[in-house]
Amino acid sequence: MGQESADFADRYGPWALVAGASEGVGAAFARGVAELGINVVLLARRQTVLDEVAASIAAATGVEVRAVAVDLADDDAMASLAAATHDLEVGLLMYCAGADPSYRHFLAEPVETALAMVARNCARPVELCHHFAGPMAARGAGGIVLVSSGGGLIGAPNMVAYGATKAFDMVMAEALWAELHDQGVDVLGLVLGLTDTPALRRLMVKRGQLASLDDPVTGAASAEAVAADAIANLANGPTWLAGDDVRLGFAHLGAMPRNDAVQLMIDVAGGAMGSDTPEETIP
Repeated sequence: MGQESADFADRYGPWALVAGASEGVGAAFARGVAELGINVVLLARRQTVLDEVAASIAAATGVEVRAVAVDLADDDAMASLAAATHDLEVGLLMYCAGADPSYRHFLAEPVETALAMVARNCARPVELCHHFAGPMAARGAGGIVLVSSGGGLIGAPNMVAYGATKAFDMVMAEALWAELHDQGVDVLGLVLGLTDTPALRRLMVKRGQLASLDDPVTGAASAEAVAADAIANLANGPTWLAGDDVRLGFAHLGAMPRNDAVQLMIDVAGGAMGSDTPEETIP
């Protein structure tokens, strides 16, 4: 292990916990920190997929890997995670769960769909940060990465609950940074733009916007590049914009009155993150 890796592991180890680690940015982040010598707890819903990712990371890096299958929308998820990690010193938390698999109009889905999004993207990060940040602050070292989205910058069609929860995550990261960075805990709100993930490819194939799951998403950042950006900028909080598109959107939308910005989002609705026409509402 080189000196840079040793310093990283000393500051953020010995264990990292990554929520949403079965694929995409979460899996790439888990691999990246494992390569720097940190043991990893992988969280997601699918045990079989998690086991495959865990075996791959362990074989490639030699670190210890623990795979914990849990639905983060469940009310008892935090109790399960606390029990699964009670014997570990977690020095790094990344929360990358809670993508929207459909991007449909709010009234086209049961209210339970939105409430599950709120639980997964708001309640669970609050619980995990409260549980793990205390020991980090006590030892004067550690890191937290909360993954937000450009969808949280301004209200837009097809992402009512998703955009609102990602705005919550972004502000939460900023506020945590304000409270914790002087205690040695780095907090980063990682705001993603268009990112080429398996979940996005599945959605675009379903909508006929991509021919095959093997095709890359044009103009999107890779999950590996975004994860590397997060690792490199852990100490550069509270907010990091990952990708040229989200940086441009942040600058452009931030310069506009919010009412005008929402109208702009209505005018440009569609593409990868939205449907062009409202879905049929649920009675």
